[in-house]
Amino acid sequence: MSIDRIVLAFAGIVILASSALSHYHDVNWLFLTAFVGFNLLQSAFTGFCPLAMILKKLGTKPGQAFS
Repeated sequence: MSIDRIVLAFAGIVILASSALSHYHDVNWLFLTAFVGFNLLQSAFTGFCPLAMILKKLGTKPGQAFS
């Protein structure tokens, strides 16, 4: 699995989890959803993604977006 797919899967999991937590626990979990969405948006324009940098240092094979 490439860095690109891991980043997208991780973002999807965090968004779904924070949405469920905001529904069942506290509405403030939506700030995490907004943070992940903002990070995905800015990484589309800048190419900077902290998770991609961590995965690259761990030796995960790069994809096309985060090489």
